[in-house]
Formats: sequence, structure tokens, C-alpha cells
Amino acid sequence: MPLITLSAEIQSEQIGQRLDQTLAELFPEYSRSRLKTWIEADLVKLNNQIVNIPREKVLGGEHVAITVDIEDETRFEPENIPLNIVYEDDDIIVINKPKDLVVHPGAGNSNGTVLNALLYHYPPIAEVPRAGIVHRLDKDTTGLMVVAKTIPAQTKLVRDLQKRKITREYEAVASGIMTKGGTVDQPMARHATKRTLMAVHPMGKPAITHYRIMENFRNYTRLRLRLETGRTHQIRVHMAHIAHPLLGDQTYGGRPRPPKNSSEAFMSVLRDFKRQALHAVMLRLAHPITGEIMEWYAPLPDDFVKLLNALKTDYLEHQNELDY
Repeated sequence: MPLITLSAEIQSEQIGQRLDQTLAELFPEYSRSRLKTWIEADLVKLNNQIVNIPREKVLGGEHVAITVDIEDETRFEPENIPLNIVYEDDDIIVINKPKDLVVHPGAGNSNGTVLNALLYHYPPIAEVPRAGIVHRLDKDTTGLMVVAKTIPAQTKLVRDLQKRKITREYEAVASGIMTKGGTVDQPMARHATKRTLMAVHPMGKPAITHYRIMENFRNYTRLRLRLETGRTHQIRVHMAHIAHPLLGDQTYGGRPRPPKNSSEAFMSVLRDFKRQALHAVMLRLAHPITGEIMEWYAPLPDDFVKLLNALKTDYLEHQNELDY
């Protein structure tokens, strides 16, 4: 089993937080439950002193050190699931994820995930925490994501994500007619009552989403978005917060709302689009080992193209009407 040594300084904005929460922020490549286990196993030191109480409050400025043998991902089964690999070398894999594919096993999804596919495609990745996964896409979000094949590559990619050095751009269709681009700078946290969901919350973690208009339709707007941070469901929550939820996102209020006098064919396309209209179209990063700046693009998937064509057709059919 690989030996992992982690170290960091606790930041001033983390003063008064629980130790396990703080470690989850400092080392996001590891789950909070795993970090809690390490704390209770006497594997975490603050200023060279063992601290084994997860709820211990931090003071700020302490030096954190963790040394642990990482169990590999053998508890998950390799599965021969095809991956659309856009790029691969000795250190990273970039994939174009389709819809209906969960990234990491969880409740109700113990197999059939990107992680299971990665274990089959490259068995040594089992020695990398979370099989090298450093960021996720929702089950129904399509597009580009990068995976690390080695621990050094993963460590560097996670650090670059934290420092906002990795650029991720998305295309989306939002509900409503938007007339100008902008930025949503609203902190996010777990929803107060629906714990699987996220929400804008003044005490949440910083979350920043930039967006610009690509195209207007009747009652919908095509957007290009860039993430400055990477919170769970960030784009979906931010767009819903400004009253423009993504088309098809029933979780956050994006149920189809056909404009007046829509054709049956158009309404059928809207009804059949049963996911949020969101696609990770561009990924740019510095290679974690060589430092080379690399950039990839993923074409829109067929269902997204069909949706856009229907929106354009509907717009052209009604462009002379003043019903909006």
C-alpha cells in the first residue's frame, strides 16, 4: 500500500472550525469520513502533537501533518465499461463523460460508474485515492473531466483546482430570456433540510460562476459558463438563484415551460429532454508533471444538439410574433 504524507497550514478563515471539516477543506481529494477515521486512528498531528478528536476546534495557523498507508480501491470491482477517452498519457486521462453515468460509487450506485471503468481500463489506478478522480460531473451532466493515474499527478491537480488554475467551461440552456452576461458570486452550502442538495447560503463556501449569452430563443437562453470554483451542483444552483434554472433540471426548478403557441413537435422535444441542459465543453490545465498548458474541447452530445435545433426552429417559426 502506498504511503501518503500530507501537510498544510490551517488558514485564518478556518478559525473555530471542527478539525475534520478543516481537513476536508485542506485535502478535498479525501472524503470527510476518511479523514475522520484517520483523526480517530491517531494519524493526524497539529504542530507535531497528535489530535484524535474530529470535533476539536482549530485555532488557525497550526501545521497539519498526516502520514498514512492508503488502502487501494480493491473494494470496488473493475468493470468493462467503455470510456470515451479524449487524451491519455502516463499521468492523466481526460474523458468525455456521457449522460446517465455516475462518476463515483455511492448510495444506490455501487457499480456501473466511471470509477469502475477506470479500474478496468488501468488497474494500477487502484493505488490512487478515489481511483484518481479529482473532480466530478453530475450523473446527467456530460463532457470533459480529468483523472490522475498517479498520486503525484493527483496531488498537483487537486492543488491547482484549489488555486483556481484549472479552467472549466460549460454550455447550458437556461430558462427565461437573459439579455446580458454576468457573474454569480454567492457562497454555497448543503441545503438546510434536503441534505443531498445544495443551496446559496451566506455562511457557505465561496462559489463564483461567470456566464455570457450565446443565443436567445423563445423563453430560453443558451449560455457559455466558466467556473472559478467547483462546488457541488454549482452552475445549477447559481442559475436557479438568479431565477434562470437550467432547462430540464427538475431538482432546481428547471421544468420545461413551453412558450405560447408551441408546436406539438417542439413540446415533445422538451418533454423528452430528461436531464439538465449542461455540458462541460472545454478543459484547460497545466500538465501536473510536465507543466505544459493543455486544452481540450468536447462536442455537444446528440441530445443537446437536438434540443438546440428544436429551440432554433421554434424561434424562427415565431420570430415575428410579439408574445414575449
